[in-house]
Amino acid sequence: MPAQIRRRLLPNTDLNLSVLCLGTGPFGGEISEDETFRLLDAYAERGGNFLDTAEVYSNWLPGEPSRSESRIGRWLRSRRLSGKIFVATKGGNPRLTSPTVSRLSPEEIRHDLDGSLDRLGLDTIPLYYLHRDDPARPVGEIIDTLAEAVAAGKIRYIACSNWTHQRIAAAQDYAAAHGRPAFVADQPRWSLARVNPESQSDPTMVEMNDDLYAYHLKTNLPAVPYSSQAQGFFSGAYGRAIAHPAARVGEKVLSYYGNEPNFSRLDRVTQLARQLNRPATHVALAFLLSQPFPVFPIIGPSSLPHLEDSLAAHDLALTTDQVRWLDRG
Repeated sequence: MPAQIRRRLLPNTDLNLSVLCLGTGPFGGEISEDETFRLLDAYAERGGNFLDTAEVYSNWLPGEPSRSESRIGRWLRSRRLSGKIFVATKGGNPRLTSPTVSRLSPEEIRHDLDGSLDRLGLDTIPLYYLHRDDPARPVGEIIDTLAEAVAAGKIRYIACSNWTHQRIAAAQDYAAAHGRPAFVADQPRWSLARVNPESQSDPTMVEMNDDLYAYHLKTNLPAVPYSSQAQGFFSGAYGRAIAHPAARVGEKVLSYYGNEPNFSRLDRVTQLARQLNRPATHVALAFLLSQPFPVFPIIGPSSLPHLEDSLAAHDLALTTDQVRWLDRG
């Protein structure tokens, strides 16, 4: 029987979380509700207890809005797992019809939060992220709004996603100075592969960079990175000697990650995987799990075999020298 997923306490909280967080972005779209439930059941059977979703997930498709949250809510009720599974969700994302228009006013934050609570069927959200930032809005106003929700019992802990290190620091400083709750986690885009900047059309997404990494290292702020597996770049489907797929997904992955430094990282991942007798996908996840500050990578499987492969990486630890060697430019 496969081992139960390792758990780790999220610092400054009482949340004992699976070190691999299950991302549910596709669960309202290309994955049916029945398949969604099968994946959630398999994750829970392995001891998984940390889900990541968002108010905006599935809103790019016609039909029921925010389907990822709604499906998770139906699954929690049908399996009677409310209180046993920690659901992290996100609000404050711009509307997809106006992606440059911020939605972080107090009224918009409250609207998204109340909607998430209703769809998930929860009285309290264990971990609530702001999905985007608005540098033009005073950080104190944002923190005060979240503090009100914490005081009202709607949120246990707050976090941020796609915030720069300067704005995170400003928020933490404001919280400390005014006795408000501080961010307990940050969700940037981060994997061993580096994204080609020219491939990105959304300037509000924040990549882990040297400055943000230094901030996490200095403060021990946990990271819960999305795109932690570089959309399958380390799966064996890509490489210098591999005929690159012409399908839309393959083209997208290569437009994001197809560059010489990343192919060199892929070579090193493959070499270390052979030495450790583990799949390359495990080594790529272990790179994040073996950082000097807490990291809870988000995995995004679309099938049960993909889920099992990712979960099997939970126990692989790399040395500091191995981590540094993998990440050479």
